[in-house]
Amino acid sequence: MCGRHALIAALVLLFGAIGAKAGSGGRVARTFSPEGLAKVSDYIRNEIAIGKIPGAILLLQQHGKPVYYENFGVRDVATEISMSADTIFRLYSMSKPITSVMAMMLVEEGKLALDDPVSKYIPAFAGMKVGVEKKAEDGKVGLALEPLNRPVTIKDLLRHTSGLPYGYYGGGAVRELYAAANLFDSDLTNADFVAKIATLPLVEQPGTVWDYGHSTDVLGRVVEVISGKTLLQFEKERLLDPLGMSETAFYVADPAKFPRIAEPMPDDRDINSTTQVRDPRRPLKWQSGGGGMVGTVGDYARFAQMLLNGGTYAGRRFLKPETIALMASDHIGAETKIARDQNYYPGANSGFGLGFAVRTSVPPTTSWPLGEYRWDGVGGTFFFIDPDDDLFGIFMVQTPSQRGRIQLALKTLIYQAMGR
Repeated sequence: MCGRHALIAALVLLFGAIGAKAGSGGRVARTFSPEGLAKVSDYIRNEIAIGKIPGAILLLQQHGKPVYYENFGVRDVATEISMSADTIFRLYSMSKPITSVMAMMLVEEGKLALDDPVSKYIPAFAGMKVGVEKKAEDGKVGLALEPLNRPVTIKDLLRHTSGLPYGYYGGGAVRELYAAANLFDSDLTNADFVAKIATLPLVEQPGTVWDYGHSTDVLGRVVEVISGKTLLQFEKERLLDPLGMSETAFYVADPAKFPRIAEPMPDDRDINSTTQVRDPRRPLKWQSGGGGMVGTVGDYARFAQMLLNGGTYAGRRFLKPETIALMASDHIGAETKIARDQNYYPGANSGFGLGFAVRTSVPPTTSWPLGEYRWDGVGGTFFFIDPDDDLFGIFMVQTPSQRGRIQLALKTLIYQAMGR
């Protein structure tokens, strides 16, 4: 048995071999060519050779088994420890799908409804206003607070139509208020975080614009209110522990695991002009459902396989297939008349579901599959789920500056390796 095949056989045991099936609609799913996968490997090795990233991990799992897995480079150029399956990464916004799944579990149980107003669980949201910039007679622009046309709902939180921005990329008086509130660095409990955010105005009327922001953080607090537990306690009880996601948390608590943390290149630590990648060794009170988690490739593989399986893993059901289908369908299509913010991270060929970007059309010069759903993190990690080919992919890397370029190039090479 060659080295690569022996490694993949070992990884079947590590990541699990659960839920093999044909592609969507019963047709035979496409397979990868060795030549195509070699180009994928060459691309990642070159990124390391030219000093863009210290190292990375790529897993492609089809029909419940790894068909490609490789560790590249090192976790950290300072330690030169080789990348390995137990390396811990900052997941950032790849936390959002996990929080969204927790909320949908409560929806299935009848404890939460998509049309519920957030104020049902967080009463301070009943007093939310929309901030509108208006020019006075003297020419000065002021911020007027206007009442909501309708309440912010749970569905708004899941699909990012709540009017809650991040604020770190500027663009108007309301976003500046969010930036000044220093929400990312305040390390409040989820309850105190949401209480603080409820004092700020919304940037748009609910349900009118897809605007990336703190929606999933607020959703995490809703989960806490309903469950009566911290977000992590509920996640561990209902998802993380049953799936075997033992390395997934909001910081690395055990000092013995600190050498396993992946780091970006020394000059690639800026998330934006004011924020650097966070230190996952520092204990946190804030359990950010929108961007706070850390984890390993094996942990996230179990989560992704559960989604691809339609909500089951190792004989246990976490969500119903129809719930997964609802989450992975577009909820901001043209018929909703929902506009898209200036950055619109899903891109022109995708809508957004309940926690994921959803591919709704095929980009020019590609034959990428419709129905693929995915998300990524500002630290560089990304994943995608392709039901059509019974496939998911996870790329683990820490590189805030190179992530968009690398993600596009890798996705292109991966699908070229399938003949798409």
